[in-house]
Amino acid sequence: MPKRRPSEPSSYRQTTLTVVAIVLAVRIVNALTLRTFFQPDEFFQSLEPAWQLAFGPASNAWITWEWRSQLRSSLHPAIFATVYQVAAKVAALSLLSPPAEAALLIAAPKVVQAVFAALLDCYTWKLAEKVYSRPSRTAFTSLALSLCSPWQWFCSTRTLSNCLETTITSIAVYYWPWYWPEAAARAGRFRNHHGKTHVVEQDMPGSDSVPQLRLSLLLAAFACILRPTNILIWLAISIPTIWQSSSRQRSILVREIFFAGSVVLSCSVLADRVYYQAWTLPPLRFLHFNIVQSLAVFYGTNRVDYYLTEGLPLLLTTALPFAVVGSWQALSRNPVREFTSVDVVPRRILARLAWTTLFVTLALSAISHKEVRFLYPVLPFLHVLAAGPLMAFFSPQVPYRRAILVLLVAVNLLIAGYTSQIHQRGVIDVLDYLRHKHEAQVQISASDVAPSSGKLSGIGQNGTNIYPATTVAFFMPCHSTPWRSHFVHSSIAAWALTCEPPIDVPLSQRSTYLDEADEFYINPGPVAWLARNMQDAQSTGEGEWGKRPWPQNVVFFEQLEETMKQVLGGTVYSECWRGFNTHFHDDSRRVGDVIVWCRE
Repeated sequence: MPKRRPSEPSSYRQTTLTVVAIVLAVRIVNALTLRTFFQPDEFFQSLEPAWQLAFGPASNAWITWEWRSQLRSSLHPAIFATVYQVAAKVAALSLLSPPAEAALLIAAPKVVQAVFAALLDCYTWKLAEKVYSRPSRTAFTSLALSLCSPWQWFCSTRTLSNCLETTITSIAVYYWPWYWPEAAARAGRFRNHHGKTHVVEQDMPGSDSVPQLRLSLLLAAFACILRPTNILIWLAISIPTIWQSSSRQRSILVREIFFAGSVVLSCSVLADRVYYQAWTLPPLRFLHFNIVQSLAVFYGTNRVDYYLTEGLPLLLTTALPFAVVGSWQALSRNPVREFTSVDVVPRRILARLAWTTLFVTLALSAISHKEVRFLYPVLPFLHVLAAGPLMAFFSPQVPYRRAILVLLVAVNLLIAGYTSQIHQRGVIDVLDYLRHKHEAQVQISASDVAPSSGKLSGIGQNGTNIYPATTVAFFMPCHSTPWRSHFVHSSIAAWALTCEPPIDVPLSQRSTYLDEADEFYINPGPVAWLARNMQDAQSTGEGEWGKRPWPQNVVFFEQLEETMKQVLGGTVYSECWRGFNTHFHDDSRRVGDVIVWCRE
């Protein structure tokens, strides 16, 4: 939060602290009650590498091809690796039983991400105060938009890199020197006794706040390392500032940009050198993979208008019309040429936020692979832009408008509740079922693990499993569930269908490339794949060489139920758990309940 000024009234400071405490409490509840699945990256691009960093290779984390290809910065998972290590130490010192330790390890990253989400809400509000003044009902409206946003409730407390990127960006934008062009334009001119004209820059309030600029640029650099596409935001924000600033301010900006970029890049390179055991620059490799090799399209392509017709509506839901009006108003105002106007800085902020949102949306629309979360960093900008029109529309105490407001809030609550508690919850619940079943089978108690070992439950001093193994196979599209971050115990031995991209496949052959999950579902089909790759379900020995043995637990979606009945009917397997997952899904393979068949 910003440094307190001496002139700030104590009532405002008290209000700020109260709001921050309430927002933090709301986001912690949000994080701990979230029961649904969104994107595999929530786990495989953050928690899985963090798990391995914290507990070592013996913990059996799933490290995907992206990490093996050095496409991701290790800075993001390093945050959660620290969280895991602290949680494990707390569990050891508290003499927690393995089930309690598992619950703590699952909850700890959620609570930390809740802090990031609360910072996003608060800095959206503080940025709005720069525009609408403080204390201001309109600024509070932007905070209400953020807190009541279904997207925020559904996504902000997830451990996606996009979520941290959005938080960092909102803080950096708040500390950006929005007043600098104004300070340059208000330079005073005078003639000395020799008749020569001199220009003297008048100090504006806070115009010497280089530390705030430095903080903004350090955060911006970190966001760009985290997600290279974040540079689009900073091109849209920084170039006009550099262009309009005085020569002195321009030199300060260039100097600080170089300093912040060098510091963050050096930290990133050193961290990645330690993590990958080689000198590498993941942002460049990421851009090479997505742009030069065009391999991102392996995970899907979308229409050019996707972000305009689907992405922004999903991000904003009921706030969409107000964000459109606010953006239009910000973009349609005449350029401010009289810098003595008291509202020049608020106008500049609104216009720059609107232009940045438009630029980023159009730039990302040119990329074939599109996801709503790629636009997430501009959502706080849109909430600030929407606050003015929303406040203007509902300020008159007109009964029908009040009814519309109640309806909009109810719609937001309904969407947030459904997406966070119901839609795709089975793929989370099944991990809880398997973990609890494993704990019950081995009769874990506090005496089974020596707390002083400081090791993750299930791993002995020599790195070996100290519990009987529970085996699981997932016959699902790849990465349909979390992994070690929810299994926790390393003695749960599981495998799933994979979907490695055609990294080494020539471009001419990629159209016919099928990953393991594709082969299972498409060519030649599940029954033939199981016959070719799995041993006899009745076999208890090693079975046929080169084929996988059937595990104790088989997990699949309801769409595959008839196939499994055909293959496993009349064997030692039978259904032992079924959990609701979805009413609908855009992927027909993921339709229906999640089912577990267990070996008797």
